Amino acid sequence: MTEPSKLPHHGVPEHQPAAGGIAARARAAAGPQYLNGLNPEQREAVETLDGPVLVLAGAGTGKTRVLTTRIAHILSQGRARPHEILSVTFTNKAAREMKLRLGQMLGQAVEGMPWLGTFHSIGGRILRIHAELVQLKSNFTVLDVDDQVRLLKQLLQAENIDDKRWPARMLAGLIDGWKNRGLAPSQVPSGEAAMFGNGKGGKLYASYQERLKILNAADFGDLLLENIRLFRENPDVLRQYQNRFKFILVDEYQDTNVAQYLWLRLLSQAPSRPGVPLSAIIPGDIDPPVIPGRVEDANSDVQLHIEESRDDKDSTRNSGSALSAHPGMTEAAAPTVPSSSPPKNICCVGDDDQSIYGWRGAEVDNILRFEHDFPGAKVIRLERNYRSTGHILAAASHLIAHNEGRLGKTLRTEDVDGEKVTVTGSWDSEEEARAIGEEIEELQRAGENLNEVAILVRASFQMREFEDRFVTLGLPYRVIGGPRFYERAEIRDALAYLRVINSPADDLAFERIVNVPKRGLGDATVQLLHDHARKRRTPLFEAARAVVETDELKPKARGALRDLILQFDRWRAQREVTAHTELAEIVLDESGYTEMWQKDRSADAAGRLDNLKELVRSMEEFENLQGFLEHISLVMDRDGEASDEAVSLMTLHSAKGLEFDNVFLPGWEEGLFPSQRTLDEQGRAGLEEERRLAHVGLTRARRRAKLYFATNRRIHGTWSTTIPSRFLDELPSANVEITESKGGSGWGGTGGYGPSRFDNVESFGSSYTTPGWQRAQANRNRSQGGRSGQARGGFEENQSSFSSSGFSRNKRGPIVIEGELVAKSTGTVSEFSLDDRVFHQKFGYGHVVKIDGNKLTIAFEKAGEKKVVDSFVERA
Repeated sequence: MTEPSKLPHHGVPEHQPAAGGIAARARAAAGPQYLNGLNPEQREAVETLDGPVLVLAGAGTGKTRVLTTRIAHILSQGRARPHEILSVTFTNKAAREMKLRLGQMLGQAVEGMPWLGTFHSIGGRILRIHAELVQLKSNFTVLDVDDQVRLLKQLLQAENIDDKRWPARMLAGLIDGWKNRGLAPSQVPSGEAAMFGNGKGGKLYASYQERLKILNAADFGDLLLENIRLFRENPDVLRQYQNRFKFILVDEYQDTNVAQYLWLRLLSQAPSRPGVPLSAIIPGDIDPPVIPGRVEDANSDVQLHIEESRDDKDSTRNSGSALSAHPGMTEAAAPTVPSSSPPKNICCVGDDDQSIYGWRGAEVDNILRFEHDFPGAKVIRLERNYRSTGHILAAASHLIAHNEGRLGKTLRTEDVDGEKVTVTGSWDSEEEARAIGEEIEELQRAGENLNEVAILVRASFQMREFEDRFVTLGLPYRVIGGPRFYERAEIRDALAYLRVINSPADDLAFERIVNVPKRGLGDATVQLLHDHARKRRTPLFEAARAVVETDELKPKARGALRDLILQFDRWRAQREVTAHTELAEIVLDESGYTEMWQKDRSADAAGRLDNLKELVRSMEEFENLQGFLEHISLVMDRDGEASDEAVSLMTLHSAKGLEFDNVFLPGWEEGLFPSQRTLDEQGRAGLEEERRLAHVGLTRARRRAKLYFATNRRIHGTWSTTIPSRFLDELPSANVEITESKGGSGWGGTGGYGPSRFDNVESFGSSYTTPGWQRAQANRNRSQGGRSGQARGGFEENQSSFSSSGFSRNKRGPIVIEGELVAKSTGTVSEFSLDDRVFHQKFGYGHVVKIDGNKLTIAFEKAGEKKVVDSFVERA
């Protein structure tokens, strides 16, 4: 036996535990438990701690888990203490969820993370610590929107600017936009500054900022804008935070605006040595880098530029010191770092295909240019989807591939292909709501939980049709991200006017609108009316009628109240001879309520006007005002019904971050989706954002995604024939199934739709002028009465819905022609004659061209031909 010392020495090969062996399994068991269950891409994103990292996380790929696990990994590896990590989210809800998950992973470590929060909460904290450096005190007040508007009104008055022509709310929106772009008053482009107040926009912005300092106040935008100024003007403060934050993590990076981007760029640079002078982040004359496939923004003023030193471009690129900023920044605006500085450990998580908030300042370019901002950055794509089935993912991926401005990734799943995405056409929006209601009831009968059913609309006015349908069916529903249609402030206000017309004793309704819009009838006036009503035991409206005959009110308030009472008296008289839909339009116009929202420059004003038009449209289905208000009371009464299960109804923007088994996507029509307003204002960039919104909608679905479009829809008060959305043609045919509507009213025959329901649309002829909905109703009434008179797939030209035979109005209310209401004749003879010159309060001067009882067709000089009741005109 050979002695051990005399064995030949050949070298011992290195040993690696065998895959799946005892040692490998034991080592895995001893490793961090929080890494269990991560796929290879997720694990790479968690464990890549050094240098800049961009995690492109598609929908449903587990980005929140990656972000929280990465923080846990940093802490467990001892790479940083909790207070040395800056983790930024967009919402307080996301911040709370992240803290909760970290707490579950690491116990109490999350309690020591003071720098985990939203951009503005962290910015506000930094600002309070160094308030004196930006001319504030640490106890400064953060103004809300109402306070901002009040302050701006004072400044407008001081400058003798008409606040009706140039509303304070409009100026507040402009200032907020400038602050979102990181622009101080001196940096606002002169062309933009001149857009408001006869060229005084820039001066007003500067006065506003000065006034805020005097009041020791800041608005929401200042929480970041003043941070940027603090860091630029005080390099030692910036250096302090650069040294403190060893790791920076950012969630939803695709939704950052310019100010958030600049704030992050300042903090993400490696700290410079004390005494090193500050230099420019961006000279404004250097062209931005070309990103393959990128769509350039038409507004060059908000393009961000890359600094590339003209003397040593290669050195700048390799060092990680190339920075981006707004062209308005000056050369001494912000620090750069020496070329030898190491790159900062920053990790941004986002999805360029889900950037849908451009309308509020988000810049998708921020994520597209990450590799240019941080040379040498590692890009990790999370493409394995854990939410949706194969067909849904294939459809969503094929659709978004039509965008040019994207970094590119393809979602995939290991799940089954599942059901194909369905596309269904309907005759109009009413049928669309019926069909979706039928499908939801089928799902419910099949055992589906209503909490797993969602309807995602492009515009909030679409919700009304579904809410009414669900009330009829008895389906419980909830509106996410906002009130139900009839609970919206503008709808409640309009209904209050109609309730007072219907019932003068409705005190709650009268009190709601007595000073809406503003009439100078404040709380003191209302209290006086209440006192008078209690003493006389009369309704508030009658108390008001009595009070205006006394001297108890000041002349101005008395006059305003008297005018309001006279208006209600006139509207009640008109109610007897005017269709209730036309009366509603008259009330909204004459009361000044519509004008109030037309002058409002806030982002949601246009949506409120659309909702008011949709309210008037909804009244057409009822015989009179009383019937409509009774219907509304039933809808509102559903508030008291408690239900664990309910269909979710929301806009596509509100659906971001949510997921459901069954998703219905109605309204896929040109003009509605993609939105014509977005296309008009933003062009190609707007179209790409609309496509990203469609992608977000599809990827909310786990098992079923159902798309709908209507051939006829009433938008902005007018019926129009619509074209299916271009997005439908961008879906892959292999993953899409065309289905028949289940909500048909039988326009193609009494038995419902046949397979060729779209084949003979042209048989309706080109001369019809009524909306499709009216024709469908007329045809159904004929068919039920045995007088169908219809060709396959449509009506014959001589059987127009205008003909008196077989057309019933006793259930559907008055006729509407291209959005214009046709008043019913009372059978009386008009006192006017053909060619009489007349005057109408709303339409102006014109002459009578046709007489039908008390109904006149008048050719107005400015408004064109209109049909009106003769009691609303006078001889000119």
